[in-house]
Amino acid sequence: MTILIVGAGATGGYFGARLAQAGRDVTFLVRPRRAAQLRERGLRIVGPGADADARKAIRPKLAVAGELTEPADVVLLSVKATGLDQAIADFAPAVGPRTAVVPFLNGMAHLDVLNRRFGEPAVFGGVVLIATQLNDEGDIVQQLSPPASLTTGTQDGARTTQLQAVYDQLSGAGFDLTISDEIIARMWQKWVFLATIGALTCLMRGTVGEIVAVPGGSDLGPAILAEACAVSAAAGYPVPADVIASTTKTITQAGSAANSSMSRDVAQGRPAEVEQVLADLARRGAGHGIKTPLFDLATMQLRVYNNSLRG
Repeated sequence: MTILIVGAGATGGYFGARLAQAGRDVTFLVRPRRAAQLRERGLRIVGPGADADARKAIRPKLAVAGELTEPADVVLLSVKATGLDQAIADFAPAVGPRTAVVPFLNGMAHLDVLNRRFGEPAVFGGVVLIATQLNDEGDIVQQLSPPASLTTGTQDGARTTQLQAVYDQLSGAGFDLTISDEIIARMWQKWVFLATIGALTCLMRGTVGEIVAVPGGSDLGPAILAEACAVSAAAGYPVPADVIASTTKTITQAGSAANSSMSRDVAQGRPAEVEQVLADLARRGAGHGIKTPLFDLATMQLRVYNNSLRG
């Protein structure tokens, strides 16, 4: 089977590298600048969480837009939500009648877009847990061990032969892989967590520890979480009590350096995924009559920030 990785950043690059190291037929679809960097340096995983196998540099098979001519068996889609439309245009030639598309994006809006373009049966759900980032040299820095994990499944929960084939091809490659019969519920749970910590750290411009250290700071995170959980429940996916408890602990931990990728994007002057992660959650809540004043405030703030980047 052939695997196309759309994007070779901190997430797509990590999973693609591990699959290539395991001998799978992997091609990366990247921008010309990233292609030049990878041709010169190779794809490397470094950092305190990387084991000896992960550290083996590879010379990846690369493609840029316009070079794809044959369908892939599996497409792993790992781009920012802001780049989804362009990514679809670039990888669409690699989607055939038997191609499975597994997106790694946050939120739920991307499923609607992908379903319209390729049909729901071709689009699987995906939940990724990983602690990586790119350094200045373009290497993937793995911060934590044990390895990253990927959970996937069909949107309707069916155990199809195509799903099994995808599992067989992606398993045994140095990361944890799981099939879920309730992948949409799992995606909602991740969305609730990411939206909560994203809204919290972007509103307050600080880490969890810095926020809870000030009066009232320990109450803000749970208030944001309550809004997110109400929306998820109204959509038909109530967040389990143990997940709520775990998330509450994360967002109220004294001295914690926990932050969000959205807040890091803002700190580094990059566009924030506000429409897909925060605004869409609030919009879905409004459709069910759920008020989300804290998400509305965070959305407004980040829209102002994004507008400022456009000059």
